[in-house]
Amino acid sequence: MVLCVFVREKSLIKKHESMLKRLSDLHQSRLQQSASLKSDSDIKSFLNKFAESKNSIEAELDRCSRASDPESRDRLRSDLEKASATIADLEKLVAESSYFLPAYEVRSSLDSISQLKESLDVVNAKLLPRKRFAFKNKSLNRNPNNVVSAVVESEIRVASDEVLEEKPSFRVCDSPGFRSREGEVLVKRFDGEVNGDFTLSDLGSCEVRLIGRFRALFVHRLRDCKVFVGPVLGSILIEEVEGCVFMLASHQIRIHHARGTDFYLRVRSRPIIEDSSGVRFAPHRLCYEGIERDLKDAGLDEETGNWENVDDFRWLRAVQSPNWSILPEEERVPTVNI
Repeated sequence: MVLCVFVREKSLIKKHESMLKRLSDLHQSRLQQSASLKSDSDIKSFLNKFAESKNSIEAELDRCSRASDPESRDRLRSDLEKASATIADLEKLVAESSYFLPAYEVRSSLDSISQLKESLDVVNAKLLPRKRFAFKNKSLNRNPNNVVSAVVESEIRVASDEVLEEKPSFRVCDSPGFRSREGEVLVKRFDGEVNGDFTLSDLGSCEVRLIGRFRALFVHRLRDCKVFVGPVLGSILIEEVEGCVFMLASHQIRIHHARGTDFYLRVRSRPIIEDSSGVRFAPHRLCYEGIERDLKDAGLDEETGNWENVDDFRWLRAVQSPNWSILPEEERVPTVNI
């Protein structure tokens, strides 16, 4: 009798466990189906938005290329600047959507953006050819306080057409900045109202301290430098750096052709690397008087954790990219106060 009861109870337990397993499997299946539908919906929404924007840009570039009357040509510079900004927005859309897009959609979208940039460059070169830069023999105010400013201003304005044509998207001469320095400590304070763009170009073995918040940062050809930067309200574009250390806070960070460089970041969107190797990432460790206020005003006061969510646009396999890694804690520098 006891044995029968035991067998019956054991049978009921097995049935109960089997029912729970079926319910669990059904729940997981529904969750996966829901996630799949959401992913498919996101992808479809992205493709529609991307195609609409791409077609609009192509139509605008075609219209600009056909402009012939003087009144239309007077508006070309503004129209082409708007087209450039729209292409940048489209590139940002791809970056922000890359986490749910299939690899082939990411690559296809980036190829389309590259073609749009090439078309924009062709229209710019045809309709708004750049004038060559030349030194002007202007008399300088000999006040000692103004001599350094005059030298910096001449550095900002002088560049060759060859460099501009090689990197049309990199504003090496449009914005103020530090250029062509070796073994110096370079300090810039951004006080008061929000400043515009700033450029760091052709620096070797320098330490750069940019204190305060500003709109955008362009970094080009740095070697063995340490770069400490206050909050950037927009984007940071970094190209051709080697053996450097960067401490940055920004809404968007894109890194091209970096080698053996460490990045300490606070960033709203996922950092993007391309054609890079040996780059390592760690959380932001920069401090100066007033940085908390600057971070809050720039919308960067919250740590998102995106410093370790790096997208390698040249590595579209499912496994971890070998081109970047997390910087081990024992190798991280302590908080830097500038």
